[in-house]
Parts: sequence; structure tokens; C-alpha cells
Amino acid sequence: MLSLPSTSSSISRKKYDVFLSFRGEDTRKNFTDHLYHALKRSGIIIFRDDPKLEAGEEIAPELFKAIQQSWCSVIVFSESYATSVWCLDELTEIVKQKNDKGYKVFPVFYDVDPSDLRKQKGKVEEAFAEHEKRYDEDKVQRWRYALTQVANIKGWHLNHRHETEFIGDIVKKITARLCETYPIAHDELVGISSRLKELYAKIDIGEDDGRVIGICEMCGIGKTTLARVAYTQMSSHFEGKSFLADVRDVSNKCGLVSLQKQLLSQILPDECFNFFNVYEGNVIINHRLSNKRVLIVLDDVDNLQHLKCLVGRRDWFGLGSRIIVTTRDEHLLRSYRVDDVYKPTTLNDNDALRLFNLKAFGCENVPKEDFIELVEHVVGYAGGLPLALEVLGSFLCDRDAIQWRSAIERLKRDSNKEILDRLQISFDGLEEREKNIFLDIACFFNGEEKDFVMKVLDGCEFFPDIGIDILIKNLY
Repeated sequence: MLSLPSTSSSISRKKYDVFLSFRGEDTRKNFTDHLYHALKRSGIIIFRDDPKLEAGEEIAPELFKAIQQSWCSVIVFSESYATSVWCLDELTEIVKQKNDKGYKVFPVFYDVDPSDLRKQKGKVEEAFAEHEKRYDEDKVQRWRYALTQVANIKGWHLNHRHETEFIGDIVKKITARLCETYPIAHDELVGISSRLKELYAKIDIGEDDGRVIGICEMCGIGKTTLARVAYTQMSSHFEGKSFLADVRDVSNKCGLVSLQKQLLSQILPDECFNFFNVYEGNVIINHRLSNKRVLIVLDDVDNLQHLKCLVGRRDWFGLGSRIIVTTRDEHLLRSYRVDDVYKPTTLNDNDALRLFNLKAFGCENVPKEDFIELVEHVVGYAGGLPLALEVLGSFLCDRDAIQWRSAIERLKRDSNKEILDRLQISFDGLEEREKNIFLDIACFFNGEEKDFVMKVLDGCEFFPDIGIDILIKNLY
């Protein structure tokens, strides 16, 4: 049986993003409270213990459970942290989770020296001297070990900085790390994890500056799917969000004013907007959103005017905003001066095989021996293009081997109609001169020397130097 390397299933989302560990007497009503609310405003789900729970000496069982149900812990080390048995028990459980399950730990050193914690000197030494009088040696040693382990982790140091700025840095870094870990809800989004990681590196959600990122490649590569998954995963970290699908098509049918209203209504859902031209829309978008941190996706853009009327300049939106644009036209992105462009590649052989098998058989492996060679033919024909793999897999689903062979023979002569219809969109978007160049090359010059073809096309006054560059940027 044809099989693939095993792949781990998506990790189910934890109940909490962050477990907050701190010494209540030191920081509950000041630093930790400010940090808690800053994390919460960024859409991060936090567990912070109820002060009533601290009435007893022993750590409450629900705190152990909360640690286990969190993706990470943020530990605020303050002056008297080590004096609290409660804090040390929390710390021991956190280190256990870190060592056993790859749990993430982020220490914050709030007016304490990490070396005092590592070497357990000064007030930390005094605290442990008291603990040794009251508790058995094994318990105290576990506390010492846990404290040393976490104090050795690179963390954040207050170092006489303004607390607001310090907290802002912590929130940015945790937000950025969390975005990379959110599970993908759909098992059939094969190969998307590595693409998301590369895209997030360009989006750089942790930075305060506004950024515009383009996703650019040929039709059928998965630009829209990638943008939508990124949008879903990141949206909770912004004050407002808007996903404008099929911008090219909607603009042609309904006009740019309708898209401007849709953008505003998605970000400000409780308001009604009445304007009748793009210039009024520009003013309103700029005025109403210039202080909001927003996430906007413009899907399938093919005209610079779309960008000018929908997202204008970077100062139309608040600090930290992110705009993602999907398009087939790289030159359009360069003209708008985007900050970076991500170009997704076709699927590798293993991922292409997985995607096709899921569509054709409903599982990752080929269930019958007599289909192995047939699958290899079809996957090779698709060339790693997600659109082709999905369309062909769905078309061949529940058909027998004889029908597969017939379909393969037909594909050698005529391409699948659904694939052609989708790719026709790229062709229809060309100017008449570029269409003629494309058809001449496809019909008469396929495989010919480039210099010869350029000379002939130039003689026909097709201006091939610019025309072929447009073809490359729009079709491939």
C-alpha cells in the first residue's frame, strides 16, 4: 500500500492562553493587574487566581488544573515571591509541565535580580531558611529546583523602565508567539502550517508599525485560503477586523463604494454609513479608523484603485494595524509599496499526495493496490497545484479503476473544465495585446528559442518586452 510519513494531528486549543503566576501581596493591585488587563485587551485568554483562594496555606486543586489547561505561564517574580509556599507550589507544577510536555514559560523579573533567584541568595535565601524549618527536605528541594530552572530562562527585566512600555513589550511578544501556535481547524488544509509560519514572519504581529503584506502567486495556489486562516487566527488581537472577499468581482459588479461601506460596517458594526462616492468614503475611513488597530484582508485585488480607495495610506489606521492583500499581480503590490510579499509555492510531493488522497478516497493513503499507479499519474499531472489536486480528487472520488484510466487518457488531451474555468479568470484579466501574445506563444511558439519569439512578436508590434513581463506577473 502506498503510504505517507505520519503527521501529527492539530493540537486542540487549550482552555487558557496564559496562566499568570505572581505574589499577590507584591503586585496584585499594581503591576500584575495592569499586565492582566493589557493581555486581556489583546484578546488573550488568561487565568488569574481569585484572591479568595489564597486564604488557605495549600494550593487549591483548581490552580493545578488551570496550569495544565494553559498554553504557557507568565511568572512575575517580585521581592517576596519566594516567601510564598503557594507561589512555589505553582512554580513546581509549571516546571513539571514544561519538562514533560513542552509547556512554555515566560519569566518577568519585577525589580528583582535573576541571579539572586538562580543562586538563591539575599531575601530568597532568607525565605528558604524559613521554609526548611517548616517543611520536609524533599519538598523544599523541589521548590529550589523549580526556582533555579525558571530563573535560568531568558525573560523580561523591568530595569527602571516605564511600566506601560514594559508591559507593552511583554504583550507584543506573547501575542506574536501565540499566533504561531493556534491550531488549524480543518484537517484538509494540507501543507498550510509551514506556509503560515513563513507568512507570520513577514506579518510580524509583534511590531507597532503598520504593515501591508502581499500574498502573490498564480491562480489556484491557495492565496485566499492562506489569508483566511491567518485572518481567523490573528483577528482576536486587533480592535477591528474586515475580510473583503472577491474584491475584483465585487468592485466590477457593485462598485468600490459598496466595498468601503462593507469595510466600515465590519469594523464598526453598530453604525450605519451613508455616503455615495469613493472620496467621501476615503475621508470617513481615515477619520474613523486612524486610531484603531485593525486587521484587514483584501482578497483578489487586480487594480491599484482598489488599494487607494480601501486602505489608502498607512496613517489611515492605528499603530500595529496589518493589511493583507492577495493578488496575481506582483507589479501592483510593488506600485503600492507594500512592506513585503509572500509567494506560496506548490505543494511538495508528500503534501500533494495527502491532499489528493483526502479528496479522492477520504483518507491519507491509497486503499487499493490497483489505484497506486493511477494516483501517481494524476498527482504528477496536477504538479502540486492545490486547486488541481482538489478538483481532480473530487472528480475521481467513488469511481472505479476503469473510469480512472479513461479520465487520465482524457486529461492528456483536454484539461478539466473546472480547472480551466478558474484559470480563465487570469486570462480574462489581461489587456487584448497580452492575450494575443499568450495565444501566439501557446499555439505557434511553444518550445521555441526566446530571442526568435521576441523578434517575431516585436515585428507584429506586440511590444513583447513589457507584454511578456505582464504575462509572467499575472499568469504565473
